[in-house]
Amino acid sequence: MAKRKKSPTPKPGRNPDRQNRSRSPQTGSGKLWLYGNHAVEAALANPRRQKFRLLVNQDWNASFNASDVSIEPEFLARRDIERQLPPGAAHQGLALQVAPLEDSDIETICRDADDNAIVVILDQVTDPQNIGAIMRSATAFDVSAIIVPDKHTPEATAVLAKAASGALDRLPMARVTNLVRALGQLKEAGFWTVGLDADASQTLAEAKLSGKLAIIMGAEGKGLRRLTAENCDFLVKIPIAPVADNLNVSAAAAITLYEIARNS
Repeated sequence: MAKRKKSPTPKPGRNPDRQNRSRSPQTGSGKLWLYGNHAVEAALANPRRQKFRLLVNQDWNASFNASDVSIEPEFLARRDIERQLPPGAAHQGLALQVAPLEDSDIETICRDADDNAIVVILDQVTDPQNIGAIMRSATAFDVSAIIVPDKHTPEATAVLAKAASGALDRLPMARVTNLVRALGQLKEAGFWTVGLDADASQTLAEAKLSGKLAIIMGAEGKGLRRLTAENCDFLVKIPIAPVADNLNVSAAAAITLYEIARNS
């Protein structure tokens, strides 16, 4: 597909609702614990993240230097750290109590996008580990932002942050009240909207995606909702063996982003 250098010609019925805004900037009013090396180190390095307590295993011997951070660390025994966290949390000797991050907004994402910007849109993906894994892949392939519907999307919990391996503090996330309106705004800003659909007529490789792209992925099993699919400029599929029912959505995201990078 040729690179898109200007906004598409508006199609009938596609005028975006400019009143569509992302939800309130904060995803919750309470404090939460992040744990694990990558999630904690990324949060510590993020100036937008409000931090309250840093717990460090008193037997710490990894590469992270707690003396280099702005918040005073509390050196505790492993069991004392684990008392603050959910059962079975793989904290690796680090835990950080923080406030939730402020959400980004779609207007800022559209304004800041360059001619080769990529955003990933998740249509009712509800598993926080899948969302975290997608964010990790998105960061690896230089995605500009992730966009999710406000409803049917979990909060940015410690489970999501752990799966994201630091990407939660590096990748802007916007929550929108109406995904179809958000697609309209992206189109007006010059994005091609591309949906992943197992029944699409062309494969991901055949589409030769490049340029300013919004990649839309649905939930496992259900896939894209009907209205979401109808408002995509293109539908593409990842060919898989008939014996396999579907791909995990995070695996599909990694494959898609790699294929786009290969074409750039």
